[in-house]
Amino acid sequence: MSQQGAVAALPKKPAQGRIKCVVWDLDNTLWDGVLLEDGEVTLRPHVVEHIRRLDRMGVLHSVASKNDPETALATLRDLGIEDLFLCPQIGWNAKSDSIRHIASALNLGLDAFAFVDDQPFERAEVAATVPEVTCVDVVDIDEVLHLPEFRPRFVTDESAERRGMYQAQLTRDGLARDFVGTSEEFLAGLDMCFTIAPARREDLQRAEELTLRTNQLNSTGRTYSYDELDELRRSDDHLLLVASLTDRFGGYGKIGLALVEKTQDVWHLRMMLMSCRVMSRGVGMVLLNHLMRLARSAGAALHADFVETGRNRMMQITYAFSGFTEVSRDGDRVVLGADLDNLQDPPAYVTLDILDGGESESESESESGSGSESGSRLDSDAGDGADV
Repeated sequence: MSQQGAVAALPKKPAQGRIKCVVWDLDNTLWDGVLLEDGEVTLRPHVVEHIRRLDRMGVLHSVASKNDPETALATLRDLGIEDLFLCPQIGWNAKSDSIRHIASALNLGLDAFAFVDDQPFERAEVAATVPEVTCVDVVDIDEVLHLPEFRPRFVTDESAERRGMYQAQLTRDGLARDFVGTSEEFLAGLDMCFTIAPARREDLQRAEELTLRTNQLNSTGRTYSYDELDELRRSDDHLLLVASLTDRFGGYGKIGLALVEKTQDVWHLRMMLMSCRVMSRGVGMVLLNHLMRLARSAGAALHADFVETGRNRMMQITYAFSGFTEVSRDGDRVVLGADLDNLQDPPAYVTLDILDGGESESESESESGSGSESGSRLDSDAGDGADV
């Protein structure tokens, strides 16, 4: 490993999967040669292999290069790899500024970034200006890119789709910036479809990930293992539901999870969580209201556990807006009760698709609910334990 390689720049206590985006230089890094001097460059196949391997695991990639933007982008396009990179920053600004711009666009913390460059000066500039970023000498990538920091804790069926989800969100963000009208009109134009279904075995890795990483819209903060979720999924006394969301730009993936313990007279909502991917989409109450309808149809009351974690104030507000009130309290542990006589319809801009045992019941509601929240964009991955 080079003397100015990346290992020294990594934290003393590595956190697996900490790196969520790798930012690449171009000249003599992604390809051999200097584009503006040589005219033609040769792609480095082993670099692209690393990029594609990490991409399949859900690690994102971008570019920070001092180059002519049109020429460099055209070259990436001609080489067939332009789509691998989100928010490429090509120009003559400091590379630390480029990385800051990428972090802002992707809504990721700077400590979630690694920067690969062949030039010691460029790595030093980034290390001095944004020390949270892990700097990597390109000669060291065969070793460094296999370190735990670059291996996500969870590799699920959604991992290979993560780049597409971010690209779709960037498109939505651009549309939202240019949109003239109300938020309801903007959301109506997204053609959203919210799907609720019983959890299947293939959903459980993502479900486990949601329990570990969702904080703001999480009722208790309790985590569940894959095996625990699988046992609960198969229990006749429990109902484990997963929710997903799509719109005309693509899918958000599995974004919600609910666990209900059922008795004849009372259904007890033991876990309710929603990814902050959808906090700004006005659908945070759709899954909760669906459970309220199911409980009422079963002739049961609905109670819900809530534990004040210091980070889940948004979930507390969601319960309040849905008509839940406090039944009992033990310190920061609260049991809430639902008012099943006053149920809210889903927002008018959402089509609700209920799947049960392979059957689909779709309906597009005509009356607007009050489930609109304000919040962050796709992935508030500011650090470990961030919502996904």
